[in-house]
Amino acid sequence: MRIGVLGAGSMGSLFAGLLAASETETVLFGRESAHVAAVEDDGLRLVHPDGAAETVDVPVVTDPLAAPPCDYVLVCVKSYDTADALSTWRGALVDAAVATFQNGLGNAATLAEYVPEERVLAGTTSHGATLEGSGVVRHAGRGETRLGKYFALNDASVRTLATTLSLAGVETDVVDDVPRALWRKVLVNVGINAATALARVENGALAETESGERLVRRAVAEAARVARHEGIDVGDPVEETLTVAARTASNRSSMRQDVEAGRKTEVEALHGAVVSRAEDAGLPAPVNRTLADLVRLAEGD
Repeated sequence: MRIGVLGAGSMGSLFAGLLAASETETVLFGRESAHVAAVEDDGLRLVHPDGAAETVDVPVVTDPLAAPPCDYVLVCVKSYDTADALSTWRGALVDAAVATFQNGLGNAATLAEYVPEERVLAGTTSHGATLEGSGVVRHAGRGETRLGKYFALNDASVRTLATTLSLAGVETDVVDDVPRALWRKVLVNVGINAATALARVENGALAETESGERLVRRAVAEAARVARHEGIDVGDPVEETLTVAARTASNRSSMRQDVEAGRKTEVEALHGAVVSRAEDAGLPAPVNRTLADLVRLAEGD
């Protein structure tokens, strides 16, 4: 079994490193960069949550024409790069079950434009990862990972991937209601990402301050109304978000990292998508609209 990981960012590098370290045949598909070159030349330096580090040999492919066939491909590119990445790496997708582990809404539908619906998997993970330099990824924290087929019933192929990830240190549960899992992750991101990016604070500030908690409650409750309108049972997402913020207190959110580095963010797949769906449902979403516009402003858009 060969698993391809599409995207050499922090999460893609973490997944590829953990899978390769567990002796799963793994290949990392990525664009040429200093980080990718370092992994090619010296291996991937994987720093575990307890501070222990190891160097893992992770095969890297930067030429789409040289992509080997895979049994599974994990899509870990930014949400706004999904279509371009899938089009570029079509050769790796021919016979693969393709799983999105990306942030936001709409990624599974994009995958279905490139592979048959029965081969589209979708997952969520709350593991944390940070690139600390070229060729170095830090496993910033462990969390829950959920996986399932998005358009079809789960089968042995899903369970095989979940078992493989679990053996690699990413404990993965197979779930039947994938849209619910995706919405729950989106609600956590809606509560944490824009606020931490704009205020330049670590996640814990949202759970430790009155102003932070107010922002979480307003943004998440507003987005949850949209999810429930779509028939999604999201439980108590406000408390879940505050719990995640407290558990990942020292983390810098991915959106904060992007804003501080002057990179494009995933705001359109998160707060922007919530606002768009709220409009379709005739629901107000002033908090998420404001957060989205502030992030766009920070991006220079």
